[in-house]
Amino acid sequence: MDVSERALLAAIARVLSGAGPDVVVGVGDDAAVVAPGSGELVLTTDALVEGSHFSRSTASARDIGYKAVAVNLSDIAAMGASPRYALCALTLSDAVEAAWVMELFGGMREACDEHALSLVGGNVARGSEVTVAVAVTGEVAPGRAITRAGARAGDRLVVTGTLGGAAAGLRLSTGRTPPTDEERAAIMRHVRPTARVGEAGVLARFGATAMIDVSDGLALDLSRLCASSGVGAQVWLAAVPIGPAASLDEAIGGGEDYELLATLPDEAAVAAARGELAESFGVPLIEIGSIREQLGMVAVDATGDEAPLAPAGWDHFA
Repeated sequence: MDVSERALLAAIARVLSGAGPDVVVGVGDDAAVVAPGSGELVLTTDALVEGSHFSRSTASARDIGYKAVAVNLSDIAAMGASPRYALCALTLSDAVEAAWVMELFGGMREACDEHALSLVGGNVARGSEVTVAVAVTGEVAPGRAITRAGARAGDRLVVTGTLGGAAAGLRLSTGRTPPTDEERAAIMRHVRPTARVGEAGVLARFGATAMIDVSDGLALDLSRLCASSGVGAQVWLAAVPIGPAASLDEAIGGGEDYELLATLPDEAAVAAARGELAESFGVPLIEIGSIREQLGMVAVDATGDEAPLAPAGWDHFA
């Protein structure tokens, strides 16, 4: 690091200046102070670790910062909540320069500004590798949080956007040849995911009974939703929306798409939510299956034949 900790923190504070009026004490004190809201608090945290989640040789500091915030926003969205405040604990290696850190926080600020989120403080330390740990708080009306536990037999299974693009982007990001436009779009899905915050509000308004963001793969995250709800599911393989440059396997078992996987009570709710998502966000909502009482997951092919669907996906400790 080519500057002192004091100078670095002062520079970070300038990047993060301009917090909303509900921030009483922001960056620069022992802790932040914010005005309480009227709803229930929703809290989440996630970390991006160099060598595991990103490489500084293939991703820009700005994209890493943006993604560190976006993955937490996605968790808040999956609960049907609105984001409010964020904290960041940053570990920096000796190889990192101050300019890189400023770009990192520039990306974080960009993601925060898109969703009226205030980054109100955190910590900076030295370590052997870069780690960007972010915590976000959100707010939801009392009793209105959407969990993984509400799916019921007969519910329709829907997903926003497309799947597999991020896994394809990770595969393509180390390629030696210039990417095509489709491959470049997949790489962007990997390095700069979209948190479906507004879209989650639409799904909540049309009666979503359960919801989860697809962070570790469709099959694995669906298995988590089913386990929490005590139900099973069938997935129509032909209906799974496959992202740019991705395969069906990547759409089923690839991670980091951060699309919303939800259950809606009936076809009328699906149609209404689909129409509003298309009109307001330009985002498709695809019905990919249904919830059933029998436990376990099955994949249904184009001929109607069923086969067990394994909960494949990203496992940090596999």
